[in-house]
This record gives sequence, C-alpha cells and structure tokens, in this order.
Amino acid sequence: MKNTAAFQSREYDIKIKQTLPYYEEFYDQIIDVVKCYFDNKISWLDVGCGTGKMAELGLEVSNRFVFLDNSADMIDIARNQINSDKAEFVLGSVNDMDYENEFDIITAVQVFHYLSVDERRTAIQKCCNALRSNGIFITFENFAPDTAMMKQIYLDRWKRYQINNGKSAEEADRHIERYGKDYFPISIDEHKRLLNNCGFRSAELLWCSYMQVGILGIK
Repeated sequence: MKNTAAFQSREYDIKIKQTLPYYEEFYDQIIDVVKCYFDNKISWLDVGCGTGKMAELGLEVSNRFVFLDNSADMIDIARNQINSDKAEFVLGSVNDMDYENEFDIITAVQVFHYLSVDERRTAIQKCCNALRSNGIFITFENFAPDTAMMKQIYLDRWKRYQINNGKSAEEADRHIERYGKDYFPISIDEHKRLLNNCGFRSAELLWCSYMQVGILGIK
C-alpha cells in the first residue's frame, strides 16, 4: 500500500508542476514566513492537504499538524507516507470545520477557487475562527486579472508554460478553458477584501506570478 501511495503522490505532484508555474515556490514562501513570524513550535492546519506535501516543511516547526481534505484518496495517500506522532488526518470539508481558536497557522494551497462566492466566504470565515489571536492564514490561489485584455495575455502565457513543461496543446487548452467554468478566480483586491471582511485585521499580497497569488492574513 505504501508503495502505491508514493507512486500516486509522485504522479499527482508531477501533474501539478506541469500546470502551476513555481509550484515549489509556494511552499518555500510559506515556510519562510513561518520561520520569520514564529519563535516556538506551532499548531498547524493545512486545508485541502492533497498528498500531504506541506509535511515536508511543516512538521519540523510544528508540535501539532492537522491534514484536512475532502478526498478520501488524498487522505489515504497522506496518511500512508507521513509517519509522525504530530500528524492528524481529517476527512472533511473546510466549510464543515468547527475548530475555534486552535491553530497558530492555517494554510490553503489551491483550494478555494473551486468554491462559489458564498462557499468561499464561509471557508475563509471558518479559517479565521479556527486561528488563535495573532495567528496567520496563508493561501495560494489563482487570481482574476482586472481587465479582459490582461486576462487573455495571462491565459496565453499560462498555456505556453504548460506546453513547455510537457503537456500537449490539447491538454493545455482543456485546462485554460476551465477558467470561469470549473474554477472561479477572484481579483487580488477581492482576495484581500474578503479576508478583511471575515475578520482578519491585516491582509496583504505575499507573492504573485503568472495567474497565481499568495495572500497573507493576520487575525
């Protein structure tokens, strides 16, 4: 079982890297903020944990690490490749969480762009509720450019990246065509405003490239 899980994990991560420019940089940015912001071991919740990639960096700075995903397959993969008494694995949706003031940091990498406006607002509010005072929330998401002209330039560039990294033109086209149909990006200003409206006292741009953005919120 562990060998199968490891294979699935590698395949999954390869596909993501073909799709998302600077995917590894997302995690490097997160851990850099964590090491700058916290002095002690922390309690960490990773929402939409996927195969558990955050564990590569997060377990070393944590005394509790909760992996949450609504996919049983992802939770099984994460559980089978992570061996730590700090780790907890939870099958469920972020919108069903009932944590209150439990975590120092919550991360969500490429999770919320599949949600409707109301679902996204609920998810961010749940994350804010689950954080302790002065806790931080870091999310990396797709974003929507402000104009149609810029949107086309960004999408063309993103398609070119995918082709240059091993996808066929047809595969890249299929992914680009999902924009606004299967996933629903919002603008960078909307990302920050949403965090503020959900109770974060500060929300700022952390990182941006292609059509992906990192946002940092402090409760």
